[in-house]
Parts: sequence; C-alpha cells; structure tokens
Amino acid sequence: MQTQGMSGYPDERRQMAGQAVDTLEDARGVGLAQRESRAVRRAMGLGWFSVALGLAEIVAPAAVAAIAGARIRPQTLSTLRLLGVRELVSGLGILSKTRPDVWLWSRVAGDAMDLALLGKTLASPKSEHARTMTSIASVLGVTALDVWSAIECSREERGLAEPDGIHVLSAITVNRPREEVYRYWRDLEHLPTFMAHLESVTMQENGRSKWVANGPMGLPIEWEAEIVADQPNENLAWRSCEGSDVPNQGSVRFLDAPGGRGTEVRVELAYDPPAGALGAAVAKLFGAEPAQGIAGDLRRFKQVIETGEVLHSDASIHKGMHPARPSRSSTPMSTSTSSTSATRNESTGSERSGSRQEGQVTR
Repeated sequence: MQTQGMSGYPDERRQMAGQAVDTLEDARGVGLAQRESRAVRRAMGLGWFSVALGLAEIVAPAAVAAIAGARIRPQTLSTLRLLGVRELVSGLGILSKTRPDVWLWSRVAGDAMDLALLGKTLASPKSEHARTMTSIASVLGVTALDVWSAIECSREERGLAEPDGIHVLSAITVNRPREEVYRYWRDLEHLPTFMAHLESVTMQENGRSKWVANGPMGLPIEWEAEIVADQPNENLAWRSCEGSDVPNQGSVRFLDAPGGRGTEVRVELAYDPPAGALGAAVAKLFGAEPAQGIAGDLRRFKQVIETGEVLHSDASIHKGMHPARPSRSSTPMSTSTSSTSATRNESTGSERSGSRQEGQVTR
C-alpha cells in the first residue's frame, strides 16, 4: 500500500493529476454558488420577516404588546410604533440588496434592544410572565439567525465567501488493471462497502444518486449527487445537487502504476461539514480526522478490489486495550497428554541427574 500527497507525485505526472483537480475546482465553484444562493435567500427571508413585523407593530401595537405579555399603556404603544419603524427600515434595506450585511447587523442591534425591553417587562410584577418568556425565547432564536446571516453576508462582502470546509487528497496503488478498478468505482452503490461513513448510495431514475451517511451523534445525513465528469478508465467526478445540507464534491483519477504494478487511484474530496468550520473542528476533536478517514477508506478499497473482502485486524475487532490470548474456541490440551508430558519430563530429569551423579563417582 502507498499513500501520498500531491507534492509526492513525479513531475511528469503532475499535469495529469492537475486535470482531476481542475474538475473538482469546477464542481467546488458550483457548490460555492449554491452556498451563496442559500445565504442570499436566508437574508431575503429575514428582510420580509422584518417588514411584516414592522407593519404589525405600527398598525396593531396593542396586539403585539399583548402577545409579549406587556401592559397596554400609551407609552408602550408609542415605543412599539417606533420599533416598528426600525424593523420596517431594516427590512427594506435588506430587500434592496444594497449592503445587506449592514442591514442585517442593524437587525442584530435591534434584537439586543428588544431583549432589553423584554427583560424590563419581565421584571414588572404586572406583566404576564409566561408570554414574556415565550417572546424572549423567540427573539433569541431570531437573533441567532440574524447573527449567522450577518456573518455570512459580511464574509461575501470582504471576498471571503470560500467555505470553511474540508479538503482532502489521498492516493493508493492497487494490484488490478485500470478497467476493473474504474468499473468497480463507477458503480456508486459499491462505495459503502469501503467508505466507512457511508450507509448507502442508491441510483435513481433521473440519473442522480441518493447518498445516506453517518452524521454527528450517529444521525443520518442525506443528499442527492450528480456525475459532472466521466471518462471511462480515466477519471470520475461528482457533486451534491443544489439545496444539499452538506455541499460536497469529489473526483477520482485512475492511472497506470509505474512498473506495471496495477493502478494508482488518486482521490480528492471537498465538503462543508454540518455547522461549517465549527463542525469540522468538533469532528477532529472526537477523532474523525478526514485525512485519516479517506486513507482508511482507500485501504479498505484496496482489500476489496484485490481480495474481495475487508480484512480486520485484532485491534479493529477489540476496542481499546486487550490481553493477547487465544480465542475461547481454541481446543485445550487434554489431561492425559499433559500427564504424559509431565511423566516424560520427570523421567528425563531423573536420567540427567543419574548421569551427573555417575560421572562424579567415576572421577
């Protein structure tokens, strides 16, 4: 088995490897556009929400005050109308698509103001505490969404929209011809046999495939993918379809190994884990290192394509430290055999002792 990074490839073959990288870059660009599109749609949704809330606070401040559990007083109604104007301005600013990040941060500031007013209402003995607490929880949820959207839009404005995801390259040499290796990999339903994180890949009638993987805390993650490049016996590339919860793309290239030693398989994967960079950091914290995972997948692929099965070592069967001992199915040595061996040992010992004594007498 041989695994190596791109820098370890011979110079005369880097150009061939670059073609696979270019294919993946094209797919990554589409994935990035999908991610930016989701950020824009989320911002537009918050803009319409802000407009609707602002109109409600201006037109029906008494109803809004009742929902929040506040006392209906002239001062309360005036404050709500002013808050409605603020919401309306922020919403229209976001919908104008002119620096939506600025308007989203204005919503975050407004959320902080709303929380402060709700906290003051909760401290009043004449407020309906249950309704006020519900309102506080709702505003906290909206605040988290506002902060998330504001950060994403701010990154795009600064030209930092590249997803903070995971990018892995790995390679392995297998003792099989290119045609056989490509044919096995091209049947995407084979992938779960050696990719540990995949539960299933199912081909659909529209030419797409449905992928099911193990997510954080064992929760399943599903997405659809499509083939974006397919050169028989040369390379294969795929990417997740628009709207996927985990944008991802990958490519695999098949090359003749030097010296007629089979096929060199080069894999490149890129994806955004759940929760973005935070999810990637948590995955590494709990040992799910992507580079090691892909290397392990390739080792299993080598075993499957060469032997027809995945071989497990003793360490992979027994988790953690364990004593080195024969299995319970081992047949113990019979009592009679043990006794015979012991008798032979005693006889041998007696003979050796007698020889030593006899030698001493002779001298």
